Amino acid sequence: MSPSQRNKSRSKGQAAKARGKGGESVANSRQTPARRRPLSLTPALLHRWPLPQPDEDGDKEERGRVLVVGGAVEMPGAVILAATAALRAGAGKLQIATCRSIATSVALAVPEARVFALAETKAGAIAASAAEKIIEYASHVQAVLIGPGMIGESVIKGLLKSLLPELEEPTLVLDAGALSCVEEDEQCLFGLKGNVILTPHAGEMAMMLGMDKEEVTRDSLVIARRAARAMHAVIALKGRETFIVAPDGEAYCNRTGNVGLATSGSGDTLSGIITGLAARGAEPLQAAAWGVHLHGRAGDRLARRMGRLGFLARELLAEVPALMSELERPKKR
Repeated sequence: MSPSQRNKSRSKGQAAKARGKGGESVANSRQTPARRRPLSLTPALLHRWPLPQPDEDGDKEERGRVLVVGGAVEMPGAVILAATAALRAGAGKLQIATCRSIATSVALAVPEARVFALAETKAGAIAASAAEKIIEYASHVQAVLIGPGMIGESVIKGLLKSLLPELEEPTLVLDAGALSCVEEDEQCLFGLKGNVILTPHAGEMAMMLGMDKEEVTRDSLVIARRAARAMHAVIALKGRETFIVAPDGEAYCNRTGNVGLATSGSGDTLSGIITGLAARGAEPLQAAAWGVHLHGRAGDRLARRMGRLGFLARELLAEVPALMSELERPKKR
């Protein structure tokens, strides 16, 4: 059994056991997950739902391998933020696949990563013809993030049409432009057996479901549950209250965070954190729940230190390791 398989097995067992303590688990409720009120993500709940931990003598392979696919000539920063966030969340090995013309710049910005140069369009976006290479790179990792900084909706849809049938093994996180893949076919993710995490804001969710943004914001939990069931994926519907929902309707509500997180690059850092946690062996629902909570708490910590407005998305990243450690430690009485 590979280190990744051991971590995933350990994660599922620990998660079920931890959520069961204190009557917190949806499984222990007399109501079905789809009817039960969402649980609030709190430090106490997360402490009972511990993240997979590498052995003390474990190497970077055991901590998990990540592939981040994204970037464009006009938006190289998004893939840099997301990739760095995956490492800050504890992943051990990082690979980035991006447009050929910016690959060297990205490699210099993230010296910890191995960077692959992909074919690109005249507009400076990842070309659909890059699918074969991406599939090859993805075969060696535990988690793949697709979307940060990608442009060209039709090109993205063509690329994902080739990729999705081949990405059954790693946990797949879709963000930003990659979310457009479900606009025309809500069931395009069914072959991935629920091993998918989507991270839309209200506008992206409206696009995915073909409805108005106001409809999404009016009843976010209902919409998130509908989408998770229809798409057979974990949904993290971002907002003032972020709902994290599994395909069976199990749901969590996160209330950490503040208006300062509504800034360029913030979503890229969130998707990167989630991907890093998934690479470590966290099941999709756990990776999304922990990632959303950590991201919000990082924003709250910066707001206290710097003020609610003006901190940068890249400044969130340095807060993540300490916050993870604090949430994992038992509180002193």
